[in-house]
Amino acid sequence: MELIDTHCHLTFEQLADDVENVLARSRAGGVTGWITIGTDPQHNRKAIELTGKFENMYAAIGIHPHDAKDVTADALTELKELAQGEKVVAIGEAGLDFHYNFSKQPDQKRAFAQQLKIARELNLPVIVHCREAFDETMDILEQFGPGVKPVVFHCFSGSPEQAKIVLDKGFYISFTGVVTFKNAELTRQAAKIVPVDRLMLETDCPYMSPEPMRKQKVNEPALMVHTAKYLAELKQMDLADFAQAVTATSKAFFSLPEAPSTRAQDIRVKRDLIK
Repeated sequence: MELIDTHCHLTFEQLADDVENVLARSRAGGVTGWITIGTDPQHNRKAIELTGKFENMYAAIGIHPHDAKDVTADALTELKELAQGEKVVAIGEAGLDFHYNFSKQPDQKRAFAQQLKIARELNLPVIVHCREAFDETMDILEQFGPGVKPVVFHCFSGSPEQAKIVLDKGFYISFTGVVTFKNAELTRQAAKIVPVDRLMLETDCPYMSPEPMRKQKVNEPALMVHTAKYLAELKQMDLADFAQAVTATSKAFFSLPEAPSTRAQDIRVKRDLIK
């Protein structure tokens, strides 16, 4: 089985100091590819540097809405330059977060639109962060998104109605371990209507470990197998078939090359991880 963690923060301090062991556990758990996500200029540079050290690791870079207040012309120029790197496969995460409002909403909207422009110019897909700002996010995508390559709503926790709107626009949806949480029934109902050719998996680690591992405070890519198993059962699919389908979707979305062959024992899912 082969899975790709399409959204992990391997440069964050909870994981960065032990990244080699994190990746070893990930491979043992069947997660053999990673998109590590930048959220500000510093982490963008770190993410790109990290991709140079490991096979099957790629970077997405952007300015998180929390940091939109700090976006300058120079920061956008650097983002565009870095985004032309060989192993940069997307812009993001970018979007709106009206839950915390660490940056003022006009600044968030402006930064989101500016990053959509860069993505369009570079022909890169976009990873969208959307929290308590669904209508506003859709409005900006409607205004500034035409011409942008595929768009994915990451860490989706919305309703089936919102999922249908996203799908009708031709966008993709990515699920984290949130879908396994007891209070996430609306998200589970949404997941049921997302076809596997528009569905991706992620950890958003080091946050939100899935059930039954929620007591593990630091999430990591190896734990994504629990989310995969849960969604496969939800969709009444064999786990291997589900994994193959969502991995194909992820590779197509990010234009990833086929990974070099890996020893079977390195990618076999450990039974104790999926029980």
